[in-house]
Amino acid sequence: MAEDLELVGRLRWKRPPTVYESFIEEEGIPVFRGLGVYDVREITLGPWKRTGGRGAYIELNGVGGKTGMYALEIPPGAALNPEKHMYEEIFYVVEGRGTTEIWNDGNSKGKQTFEWQTSSLFSPPLNSWHRLVNATSRPALLLVATNAPPIMFLYRSRQSIFDNPFEFDDRYKADTDYFKPGDLTTHEHTGRYVNPSNLIPDTLNCEIPLENQRGPGHRHFGWTLSGNTFHGFLAEYPPGRYSKAHYHESGAVVVCVRGKGYSITWPKEIGIRPWEAGKGHLVKRQDYVAGGFVSAAPGGDNWYHAHFGTAKENFRVLAFLGGYPRPVYGAPGDETTWNLDQAQGGNSIEYRDEDPQIRKDYMEALRKEGGEFRMPESVYR
Repeated sequence: MAEDLELVGRLRWKRPPTVYESFIEEEGIPVFRGLGVYDVREITLGPWKRTGGRGAYIELNGVGGKTGMYALEIPPGAALNPEKHMYEEIFYVVEGRGTTEIWNDGNSKGKQTFEWQTSSLFSPPLNSWHRLVNATSRPALLLVATNAPPIMFLYRSRQSIFDNPFEFDDRYKADTDYFKPGDLTTHEHTGRYVNPSNLIPDTLNCEIPLENQRGPGHRHFGWTLSGNTFHGFLAEYPPGRYSKAHYHESGAVVVCVRGKGYSITWPKEIGIRPWEAGKGHLVKRQDYVAGGFVSAAPGGDNWYHAHFGTAKENFRVLAFLGGYPRPVYGAPGDETTWNLDQAQGGNSIEYRDEDPQIRKDYMEALRKEGGEFRMPESVYR
């Protein structure tokens, strides 16, 4: 019968805004959308009543629903409004110097204060009060990443997020050494280096141990600040070298800390050699300098991406990898692979298997900057 073939409902419709998207629109500051930014200083900021500073929200392709970001400017010699909230927040200082005050209402020890400077990385403990103070006569500029999008989607109540009295004393007991930098350790499962402290005072100049996982000369350590689920890493490459192309879930943002470079990214379904397959036009590229950033997987989960330093100095990047929701695969005890050759079940494209256009474009980019190609020929065999 004809009615058996009639469809009910629409096959196309306009997506409504998420709870987080509605929230940031109502904040009344500019919202930047795109693949990335050459330099965060190029983003237009506006007066931000809630914080008492100036700012702009940053909605990068592929991170929606997982990672929220914003640029924040603190006026010279000024302090922002105190705030607390039920989402995690990571601050990276692009330029400036100041202090942060941390406290809980029920803590008899009072406020704790720590100092920050250009390239510092820190996070207020979850739902603790915090206030940022600019200690100089020039504006301070910070880049901030949060897991507010999934938290707001889950609870759908601003009162529960911004006016929740619960104190996470398992994360923060106001210990005197809570914001004291610590020595690197190794992760019990992966064996990779980890910074266990809740404040990294100087991501620009701190020592990063040699690891070689993502490429020859690659240095790396991971971080998880203030007991967060939100995590990331700091990495460095020698001049004239670049990372293997790799893929993982979306939500990651790469920030340039030192040097100058670019990232490329393309959908996994077009294969490991997009130019050879006639799909080179689908490869996206974002150039950046220190303070610039890019979405690693702008089209969703499992986009290939690789990072290239083009300056004569070491190329250092910071990655915001996100937190909740984090995908979990298999059962406890199952083997997990990372940085392993894709041909062996991993997520990386070995240099010998990559599209030759990647190497060709990188050599050209180095030539324009007066740099030298220093990749060992042995990695292409």
